[in-house]
Amino acid sequence: MAEFVVVIPARYASSRLPGKPLREINGRTMIEHVYERAQESGASEVVVATDDVRIANAAEAFGATVCMTGIEHQSGTERIAEVADLFDWGDSQIVVNLQGDEPSMPAQLINQCAGLLADGAADIATLASPFLNREDYESPNCVKVIRDSDDHAIYFSRALIPYARNDENRALAMEAALHHHGIYAYRCGILRELVCAAPSPLEISEQLEQLRALSLGMTIAVGVPPVRPGIGIDTEADLDRAAKELQA
Repeated sequence: MAEFVVVIPARYASSRLPGKPLREINGRTMIEHVYERAQESGASEVVVATDDVRIANAAEAFGATVCMTGIEHQSGTERIAEVADLFDWGDSQIVVNLQGDEPSMPAQLINQCAGLLADGAADIATLASPFLNREDYESPNCVKVIRDSDDHAIYFSRALIPYARNDENRALAMEAALHHHGIYAYRCGILRELVCAAPSPLEISEQLEQLRALSLGMTIAVGVPPVRPGIGIDTEADLDRAAKELQA
């Protein structure tokens, strides 16, 4: 398996759940749970990237390597690109973006995502699973991705893709789409190219930054994980669900 590092971007501000990385789940902060998932993977190095001293202090207290970044970043991708430059990682280095609100992301999925870049056929890698139900498929909060025959992304959308021309095709359309999970692996050279490019009209319209990569002609490998990751945390109810998942 190709050598890789993990960066966990974490910010304090959150419109729905302020101070999210420091919220406790089963007696430990969310950021510590995420860090443990990364440590359980095959990563050669794990870094918590933040612009908030409260998160930095908490992460250092449980032994994490912390990189303080600028306050101007608009996304985790931009924050990780700064880490890559500060740590002087070469363009060929594979880095996994493990979001700081994914405490139930299995370590094997982190490895799988990084491994999708091993053969050099793709610029970026991510994961997606079949939809569990029609409610999720129809929700704009659940991002859909469709793939080509090489398992590379054709398009990501909050809308229903592919479009079902008639009622008979609705089930087929749902089977063709996958529920995207917010984990990415990049080579640092691609990461640097991404953050230097302007947002594309597609990205601005859908508010999905992976569409910038597709607009630039980059190839995104989409793997289907053997197990579904746990939920990402956005609300108080999500915290309760995550506590049950981690206990199980």
